[in-house]
Amino acid sequence: MDVWGLDGRVAVVIGGGGGLGAAMSEGLAGAGASVVVVGRSESAEVVASRIGGAAVRCDASVPDDLDGALDRIRREHGRVDVLVAAQGIAVPGPLLEHSDGAWDATIATNLTSVFRACRTVGGWMAEQGRGKIVTVASMLSFSGGLNVAAYAASKGGVAQLTKAMANELAPRGVNVNAIAPGYIRTNANRHIWRDNPVRTQEIVARLPAGRWGEPADMVGPLLFLCSPHSDYLHGVVLPVDGGWLSR
Repeated sequence: MDVWGLDGRVAVVIGGGGGLGAAMSEGLAGAGASVVVVGRSESAEVVASRIGGAAVRCDASVPDDLDGALDRIRREHGRVDVLVAAQGIAVPGPLLEHSDGAWDATIATNLTSVFRACRTVGGWMAEQGRGKIVTVASMLSFSGGLNVAAYAASKGGVAQLTKAMANELAPRGVNVNAIAPGYIRTNANRHIWRDNPVRTQEIVARLPAGRWGEPADMVGPLLFLCSPHSDYLHGVVLPVDGGWLSR
């Protein structure tokens, strides 16, 4: 039995070479999908080689780069059944010291490139009458956080964009939903779990799960949102946060 219904599906993971993206790419490949790993560094090729997928180098924050990568994927694979927009950066720092450059780079990568990718691929999916889009929001889609103004703003935008896209694409057979990770142990937040043991313990103390999440914790929720089992879910922002938001 094909539990997830993903055998033979073409899945594109933007940011698929990063910590969360790599786990998501591996999970989709393990469920039978043909995975295209999109990333701006050689890690995209490393992940693709490991899972038997394809790799496309691309800086999603550069419009021409992103457009070229998506066009190449459609030309080489014929269609896209699943799009996972997992690209993202974080530039932590106090609000009053936050530079315009850091703000612009964060919004361009975390929000604008998600909009552009989903607009393009969502159009292809609407033409074919089906598809699954999963964006990566954050628990900071729900709260403001501390010393991460641009990141919180970008992820708040991702959550609202996800809902807006779902409203328009659901009648065309396309599901658009988001995963909102909590404290997941990746390079993006190593400045906490590696360099700030006091804050790390404060976080663990609040988490009902009693531990930080691992990238593999994203795989089950992702496969659900990409599978036929979620056909009646539209515009959901699903927290995968060890219970952080409930406490």
